[in-house]
Amino acid sequence: MTAESKVYSISELTRKIRATLEKSVGFVWVQGEVSNLTYHPSGHVYLTLKDAQSQISAVMFRSEAARLRFRLKDGMQVQGCGRVTVYERRGNYQIILETVQPAGMGNLQAAFEALKRKLEAEGLFDPKRKRPPPVFPRVVGVVTSPSGAALRDFWRVLHRRFPSVQVILAPSRVQGEGAAQEIAAAIDLLNLAEASGMNLHIDVIAIIRGGGSLEDLWAFNEEIVARAVARSKIPIISGVGHEVDFTICDFVADLRAPTPSAAAEMLIRPRAEFLSQVIHLARALQRASRLATVELRHRLTEAHDALRAREPRQFIREWRQRMDDASMILRGEAIRGIARLRQQWLSAAQRFTASSPMLIVARKKAGLVEMQNRLEQRQVEFLDGLRHRLVLGTQRLELLSPKATLARGYSITLDAATRRVVRSARSVQDGQSLLTHLADGEVRSRVERKHDPLEHETQPAPQNP
Repeated sequence: MTAESKVYSISELTRKIRATLEKSVGFVWVQGEVSNLTYHPSGHVYLTLKDAQSQISAVMFRSEAARLRFRLKDGMQVQGCGRVTVYERRGNYQIILETVQPAGMGNLQAAFEALKRKLEAEGLFDPKRKRPPPVFPRVVGVVTSPSGAALRDFWRVLHRRFPSVQVILAPSRVQGEGAAQEIAAAIDLLNLAEASGMNLHIDVIAIIRGGGSLEDLWAFNEEIVARAVARSKIPIISGVGHEVDFTICDFVADLRAPTPSAAAEMLIRPRAEFLSQVIHLARALQRASRLATVELRHRLTEAHDALRAREPRQFIREWRQRMDDASMILRGEAIRGIARLRQQWLSAAQRFTASSPMLIVARKKAGLVEMQNRLEQRQVEFLDGLRHRLVLGTQRLELLSPKATLARGYSITLDAATRRVVRSARSVQDGQSLLTHLADGEVRSRVERKHDPLEHETQPAPQNP
C-alpha cells in the first residue's frame, strides 16, 4: 500500500460498483424461472430469476406491477426487461424489472413495437387525421365475431341508450390464423357498401373484441388491419380488449374505447338526453317564436303609424302650419332687422356728431386750460413746500450754530499757532499761546500753569505772587 492508494469506505465502494454496473450493463432483457416470489403489502413484487446455472434477485415496483395482465407464480418461465443495479444497503446486485411477460412473448412484443414505430413515422397516428364520429349516428357498422360476448355487450348497451340505431354486422374472426385478413376485409366491405349506392349510409364503424392475452389480440396488431383502418372513408372507433390492452388498431382508429361496452357508450348519448335536448330546444324555439311575433307586431304598428303620419291631407296640413310659422318668423325677423338698421343709423349719427372738428378743438382747448391750471397749482404748491423746508432748515442751522452756543456763555479755545481746538488741559504746555472765541470777540492768552483737578486735591494751593 502506497501513499497514493485511495482507501474506500464500504458505501463508496458499493456506490462505485453500482455506477459501473449501471453504466456498462444498463437495461437488458432476461429470461428465467420465477422462484422465491413475494407479493409485498406495499404493492411491490420481489422474486428471483434463475436458470440451471445462475440466479439473480429481481424487484418490480408497485406502479409497474399494477400493469401486469397476469399473476406471477413460482416455477413460471418469464421474460423481463429491466435495469441492472446494486442494492447498496445489502451490497447485492439485482435487476429492477419494468416489463414482465410469459416466455415466448418477446418476439410478439418486438414485432408490435417495430410496427408501431413504422406506422407512427408514416403519420398514421397523427391526431390531425382523426375524424370525430357523428353526434347522432343512425347506422353503425360492427366488425367482430357474431358469436362473441363483445357483440352482445355492445348491442345491449347501444339498444338501451338508443333503440332506433340500426346495426350492420360485418362478421369476421377476431383470433387465430387468418383473422387479420377477415377483419380488414370486413372494414373494406362496409366502406364498399357505403360507396356502392346501395341506399345504405353507414355513419360509423365499431371494431370490437373482448379482452385476452397478447396472442389472443394479435390479429388487431397486424399491418393489414392497420392499413384497412387508415384507408377507411368512414370514421372508426376501436373497442378491443380491456382498459389495459392497447393494439395497433387503437392507435390508427379515429377514436379508442377501453372496452366494447364503452365503445357503444361513446358512440351515442342516451335517448333520454336527446329527448331532453329536443324538449329544451322546442321550448327555446317557442320562446323565440313568441318574441319574434311580438317584435314583428311592434314593427307593424310602427309602420302603420308612420304610414298614417304620411297621409296626404295630414302632410298638406303640416306644411300649411309650417308656412304660417315661417311667415311669422319672417315678419318678426323683418321688424327686428328694421329696428337694428334704425339703431345703427342713430349710432352712426352720434358718432359723426361726436367726431366734428369744432367739438374736437373745443375739447382739446378745454383740456389745455385744465392742464395749465393744474400746472400753475402744482408750481405754487411746490414753491410753498420749498419755502417751508427752507425756514425749517434755517431754524435747525441756527440751533446748531456755534455762535448760538457761544451766546449762551460758552467759549472755544484754539491753539493760536495751529488753530486746532484745545479739548483737554493736558494737551497744552506752559507758555503756549491760546486764542479764545467768545460771543462778541476773541481773547488771546498765554498758559502760565496747567491745573489738574487731581493734583489740586493732593497739593497745596499756590500763593499769589
